Amino acid sequence: MNELQMGSSHAKMFSSSFEKNEIRILMAGLDQAGKTTILYQLKLGEIVTTIPTRGFNVETVEYKKNSFTIWDVGGQKKIRPLWRPYYQNTQGIIFVVDSTDHERINEAHDVLHKMLGEDELKDAVLLVFANKQDHPKAMYAPEICAKMGLNTLRYRKWFFCPCTARTGEGLDEGLDWLSLMLTKEIKENL
Repeated sequence: MNELQMGSSHAKMFSSSFEKNEIRILMAGLDQAGKTTILYQLKLGEIVTTIPTRGFNVETVEYKKNSFTIWDVGGQKKIRPLWRPYYQNTQGIIFVVDSTDHERINEAHDVLHKMLGEDELKDAVLLVFANKQDHPKAMYAPEICAKMGLNTLRYRKWFFCPCTARTGEGLDEGLDWLSLMLTKEIKENL
């Protein structure tokens, strides 16, 4: 490779790093909501067998002109206090709700609103995935939206998206919104 070719390849590497927006996302929700299934559906486009997350999973998901680093944190009650270190530098939150978990919808509401009250997350945009919409016992999307208190969020950009992690249905719609909002924010801050 001569110097001209080498310089050209460096220029391509340099320019491509600026063409992609690198975005930090925190994926949270109660245990068994489907966070890890969503993460690997986004990353691999397929279902993988998962076990309850005891700590975190982290994956980089390339989507359109964005590179999302998604931190999927375990949702068990005893693990939730350990979420705090993941808040720093988070630009977007994906909160996953199990549409079939009628008994814990109020707990999901409380966990989400407690998170949103944290200073480190005050500027993060919020995407709420209502997962497991293919299940016959799933709550309807408007019911979940109301029970999660999303309409009370006055000073935060948010989007509610019904989905089915196992098939991928609804995930692109949510990521399209997330990409649009965060790309706008990045451009506004340049």
